[in-house]
Parts: sequence; structure tokens; C-alpha cells
Amino acid sequence: MSESAPTEDRRIGPHVTVLGGNRSGKYPHGNSLLVEGLEESLVIDPSLSLSARGSLPRIDRVINSHCHEDHIAGNHLFPSAPWLVHELDLVGLRSLDGMMEIYGYPGPVEEYFRKALVDEFHYRPRADAEGFADARVFDLGGVTVRVIHAPGHTRGHSCLAIEPDGVLYLGDIDLTSFGPYYGDAWSSLADFERSLVAVDALEAHHYATFHHIGVIDERDAFRSRLDRFSAVIQAREQRLVEFLAEPRTLDEIVAHRFVYRPGDAVPYADAVELRSMSQHLERLIDGGRVREVEARRYLAS
Repeated sequence: MSESAPTEDRRIGPHVTVLGGNRSGKYPHGNSLLVEGLEESLVIDPSLSLSARGSLPRIDRVINSHCHEDHIAGNHLFPSAPWLVHELDLVGLRSLDGMMEIYGYPGPVEEYFRKALVDEFHYRPRADAEGFADARVFDLGGVTVRVIHAPGHTRGHSCLAIEPDGVLYLGDIDLTSFGPYYGDAWSSLADFERSLVAVDALEAHHYATFHHIGVIDERDAFRSRLDRFSAVIQAREQRLVEFLAEPRTLDEIVAHRFVYRPGDAVPYADAVELRSMSQHLERLIDGGRVREVEARRYLAS
């Protein structure tokens, strides 16, 4: 199978099918979920890969786990179905300006990404997009989808529990080696860590992610993956402390790259590094592990 070919669809319960994304769901692609009840069918996070499919199932509702470009890239394929996302991310579905507010990218990076959203991710604003709250339950007839608010990645990021199939959809708690992403204006490291603790306590028969991993069928395997995913946060923080063995400016911290690799050609990398590592730096200062030795120069205590 070529790198660009979609992975095969996989039925993981009587009502739930993973719609395999190109490159095993590697960004900018992803693995969407089709949930079919007796009365309604919905798709969760329609991915960029769905655009290449010759035919699509009947969809009565589109649910987005959060408002990021790769998770809404296939929304436009279902113009007659309602689009829903957590109320805290709703502004992103309703307008391009709202979407850019979620990212919070500066000047030239915003201009680049604004264009990419439309040209590459098929962004279409929906003024009538609907918001949902934590614990909302969608009854499809014989199957339910329950919202579990899990913020941090975005303010509205949510997991979805699907019963009676015992499926927990994790969205972008994606269990990859890259680790948690909290690099947008609307991201929160502290919220993400709380969400990871909460998700660890949730039991399911199948744990599904949007990127890479796909589906994990055993709880022990899920928890092992979650532990490794979570550990990336502390690894970044420890690397930052070691880097601050001598005084460094915030610009030097950004240039060093703690989230992305130094050679990664990511147009928005500096913005992500700034937002991510500023959160680490703030709590290291609050905890007395780092101090500001002069204006905007920091040293590990």
C-alpha cells in the first residue's frame, strides 16, 4: 500500500466503523468515525481523506471533537447535515475570523494559515453551526454518543463515549510519540494535564484516536500508551530546565525547539514553541525552579 493510500475501514462494534484515513491517519489526514443508529447516523471528525472517497454514507449529523483544521476538513462534504462542536469552540465553525482567534497566530503566519484553511482544508463557515455542552447525549436509536469535555488541546476539545459498543473516541488525545499539543492561543497545559488524568479513569472496550494509533482494544495497552503520551510533557519541561543552566531569553528558548525538531519545516513552529514553552516557563517560575535574572532572561535555580 502506498503512503498516500487510505487504511482500510474497520468495524469496531455493531454501530461504529473507523473510516481509515490516508497515511494511517497521519496529519493532515485522520481516521473518522461513522456511528449508525436505528434512527440517525453521524460522522465524528470528517477528515481530509473523506474527500477522495467515491461515495459517502448517509449522514444526519456531523460532530466535531474540537475546532482544528484537520478535524473539520471533511465537514463541507455534508452541507445539509447540522454541524456541532462544543460551545467553547463554536466560534471556529461559524467564521474564519473565529477560527483564527483559536490559533492566535501572529501576522505573516496568520496570513499563511488563513489561506491554507480555505485552499487545503476546505474551510467553509457555517453561521448555523450548533454548540453542545459537557455530558450532552445524542440518541441515534439503539445507540448513544455522550460528550466528555476534555479541554487543553482547545477550550472545547471533547472525547465521545459510544454505547452499547463500548467505544471511547479520544480525538487529539492521540497517544502519539509527539505528545500533547497545547500550542495555540486557546490551548492550556494545565487543562490538558487535568484531562489526561480524567481520561485515564475512563473504561472502554475500544479506545479510538484520530491520528496514527487508530484503535486500541485493551485497557492495559491504552493506559500504557497514555502514560507515554503524558510523559512527553515532563520530558519537555526537564529539557527546558537543563537548557536554562545558563541564562537564556525567550527568543533563545523558542529557537531551541522543544516541541518540534530543529529541522522541521513548520511555518507556525515559532508561534507554537512560544505559546507552549511560555506555559512551562510560567509554572517553573511559580514553583521556584526558574528565576528571571534580568529583563526577559531566565536561569534555572
